[in-house]
Amino acid sequence: MSGLAALFFVTALLYAAVGFGGGSTYNALLVLAGADYRAVPVIALACNILVVSVGSWRFARGGHVDWRRIWPLFALSIPCAWIGGRLVVAETVFVGLLALSLFAAGLLMLWQPLGQREGPPRLASRWLEPVAGGALGFLAGVVGIGGGIFLAPLLYMLRWGSPRAIAGTSAVFILANSIAGLAGQLAKGSGAGAAILADYWPVFPAVLAGGLIGATLGSSRIDPKYVRILTALLILYVAARLAIRFYGETLGAGA
Repeated sequence: MSGLAALFFVTALLYAAVGFGGGSTYNALLVLAGADYRAVPVIALACNILVVSVGSWRFARGGHVDWRRIWPLFALSIPCAWIGGRLVVAETVFVGLLALSLFAAGLLMLWQPLGQREGPPRLASRWLEPVAGGALGFLAGVVGIGGGIFLAPLLYMLRWGSPRAIAGTSAVFILANSIAGLAGQLAKGSGAGAAILADYWPVFPAVLAGGLIGATLGSSRIDPKYVRILTALLILYVAARLAIRFYGETLGAGA
């Protein structure tokens, strides 16, 4: 358990530095560690909440969150995250969807710092933010992530704001979706999800410490671009490990 807690600490530190919670990687680490897949989203979302609560406060305190501007992103994301959390999915579907989400997130995060261009904001439909928020919220609830790793690339593409403004917005977005998704997961009445939290208690202080350090560095001291590249490489590595396991289980089941 100490090794898993150490991995959670590093994950929280890296993700928090760019305004993310780390839910996608927590999920993968738990699956690879053999945790009950029904409990995995509950643990990951609880860790997300701890990390991005610190991150949201740090970025907001630094003036990087425009509360009047970000509300359209939450209009559909919060109810959709709750609905996604309520949805019951098979283990193979959950692991496969998680692996695909990780690959997509890693590639998008690599693209962000390499493909970012300066310029005025791009015009977009007024429905884009609510619809995108709803879709990401639903995915967040099902898989046990916050959705920020997909939101940030969209905001970068739209030239929505500065890197720290996007990081702060992503942190608040993840916090709201994680709370709603966790509520949906617990509403399913999965005894495994609630009971296993006590067994994995060391990961919670680990992510809280990592999130505090990462958010402090990311909100004021280091260039998020370089941390994002390192985080993307970590995500792709974990995604490959998860995909190999998923392929092996699927192949074994079909034999």
